[in-house]
Amino acid sequence: MNEPSGATEVVLEVGTTRVFAAAVEWPGWCRAGRTEEAALAALATALPRYQVVAQEAHHPVPSRAADRLLVVERVPGSATTDFGAPGEVAAVDHRDVTAADAERLGDLVAATWRALDRIVPAAPEQLRKGPRGGGRDRTAIVEHVLAAEVAYARKLGLRLRQPAPADVNAVAAEREAILGVLRSARADPAGLAWPPRYAARRIAWHVLDHAWEIEDRSDVDQAR
Repeated sequence: MNEPSGATEVVLEVGTTRVFAAAVEWPGWCRAGRTEEAALAALATALPRYQVVAQEAHHPVPSRAADRLLVVERVPGSATTDFGAPGEVAAVDHRDVTAADAERLGDLVAATWRALDRIVPAAPEQLRKGPRGGGRDRTAIVEHVLAAEVAYARKLGLRLRQPAPADVNAVAAEREAILGVLRSARADPAGLAWPPRYAARRIAWHVLDHAWEIEDRSDVDQAR
């Protein structure tokens, strides 16, 4: 890890109507807001929730990691940012990746998948709709996550077939293929559209964003 002592390095992706704040060394700890300040506040608020995931990966986040959020880079956003997804590779994503870094990235991404696998069976198929009656139901969200991962895998040089949510073996094979690249310890492999650090950040964010959406839109009350 490259973080200064006592600080959590953050990248801000700044769009026109939305800003994403992402913790550089913690794939999946990424939240959005209408302004930089709102995005950083949302990131800090999400720490307890993310700590559960990181603990499961055996890479616990410091308890006071949100006390000092150090913005180390701002990247211009795009229509993707304003639509609701982080979509820009930052300079810090090209940092060298040691073997230990690569294993850690893989561990954290794998933990986000385990979080999703734990949350989905506990949720009802029909989720609460948004204020305008929108939002996918549970299975549709899982299918969307799997479809996105097949697209993300192409950025890592992989050609994968989208598995059905119920095909446990196929889902596991898809994930292992992605983890194989993330754990390869190559800093910035030539020919890949996404460096492994960014790929881990994007994949983990997408999984957790939808896992937490399922929790939040379930009929079961969740204490936050």
